[in-house]
Amino acid sequence: MTTAETSENGQEAASSRQAKIVALVVAVSFFMQILDGTIVTTSLPQMAASFGVQPVSMSIGITVYMLTMAAFIPLSGWLGDRFGARRIFLMSIAVFTGASLFCGLSGSLAEFVLWRAVQGAGSALMTPVGRIIVLKNARKSELVQAIALITWPALTAPVIGPVLGGFITTYASWHWNFLINIPIGILGMALVLRFVPEQRESNPGRLDLMGFVLSAAGLTFLLAALELSVKWDGGLLPIISMLAAGIVLSVMATRHFLAVDNPLLDLSAFRIQTFSMSTLSAGTACRMAINATPFLLPLLFQLGFGLSSIAAGTYLLVYFLGNFSMKAVTTPLLRFFGFRTVLGVNGLIAALSIVGCGFLSPATPPFFIHALLFLAGLSRSMEFTALNTLAFADIGPAQRSSASTLSSMLQQVSMLLGVAVAAAVLNIASALRGADNPVLADFRWAFVVVGAIGIVSSLRFLQLPVEAGAEVSGHRKFQKN
Repeated sequence: MTTAETSENGQEAASSRQAKIVALVVAVSFFMQILDGTIVTTSLPQMAASFGVQPVSMSIGITVYMLTMAAFIPLSGWLGDRFGARRIFLMSIAVFTGASLFCGLSGSLAEFVLWRAVQGAGSALMTPVGRIIVLKNARKSELVQAIALITWPALTAPVIGPVLGGFITTYASWHWNFLINIPIGILGMALVLRFVPEQRESNPGRLDLMGFVLSAAGLTFLLAALELSVKWDGGLLPIISMLAAGIVLSVMATRHFLAVDNPLLDLSAFRIQTFSMSTLSAGTACRMAINATPFLLPLLFQLGFGLSSIAAGTYLLVYFLGNFSMKAVTTPLLRFFGFRTVLGVNGLIAALSIVGCGFLSPATPPFFIHALLFLAGLSRSMEFTALNTLAFADIGPAQRSSASTLSSMLQQVSMLLGVAVAAAVLNIASALRGADNPVLADFRWAFVVVGAIGIVSSLRFLQLPVEAGAEVSGHRKFQKN
């Protein structure tokens, strides 16, 4: 081997190591952010008692967080380009961590809602800007591994969050559900300062204020309608009105982005098949089905099986173990089979495992339940990583910021849409029986409907070319060798 080849190999190894470190740093921050969104739900009754309000009033803390996040997500890509992705990412962690401290120290509902709004603003910038940092530091050959590293928080935090939150609330106090973010946030900021390089766009252009207002308002109304559809019992008119407003404003934003010279969001990424299919069409439907599962499973085990929250959490840990176990083989499987086959076949396995969960009962042997949940976790992890990686396989440098922002916006929609569909099926099934609360048979319908959505979306991926994303997965290279 020549000196030049040795030097080149050393540079490739250093580049790969740097990309992995940056992805891990971003993943730490993502984990803190996503864990916070799930851990708080278990402590709402205790928080209500502490603030002297009814438990139902505490839902405003979750809603205001979600709405503030929706309002600021469209701005994230431009801010990263204008002031530097590293600086904005660092600021978002600092804002989120500081707000977490004041959430934990809140003495009234008004204080808590204020700081949850600030927390939502920090969260809105963290995900898209963190993803931009990863995309800029990873070459295409390193993208699968980098995306896999920043995907695991989204897979694990929603599963372990409720269990951890219940433990903290029971054996400590609800305050620690927020204070736990302080050491994680400080660690995250220290890692960003140490390992993430500064990168700025040379000419990001002026802020498209009209585009920001239209897109922020459209996304906020859409997510508010989906959120209310799960919790609201005051009739359909407010939900339909918000949904209509969200759709109209989103259409106006789209027309604006297509008409102006320097739009806040570059929609040209949707002309790329791999991006549009993995984020907008089949990808949204697939994420809907998979995101509904962590919502349905705890309810199934507690309401359908009659288990305690701790016993239900034991089953969910098996689901988490499946999510975690797939990481080691994600890259080899994508390299061997390619994105089209993995998204189609693995998506079908994920959807069928969701349907299978609907046929579980207290009489089902625990071994079978564990095996099915483990399989569901495995396939969920594989599908999310493949979707998130394929989305950016063909995205050029000039499109990264907008593509990351658009992806974050659509993922928020798909997450709430999945929960809304699952809750709607449960409510309809219960109403047809003339009952207020769902029973085991109602959960069967919910899992079947959600699984059917997953089946249809997985078949859509078979429309992709065989070599879709091959430069990232290495699938073509493997075939030639």
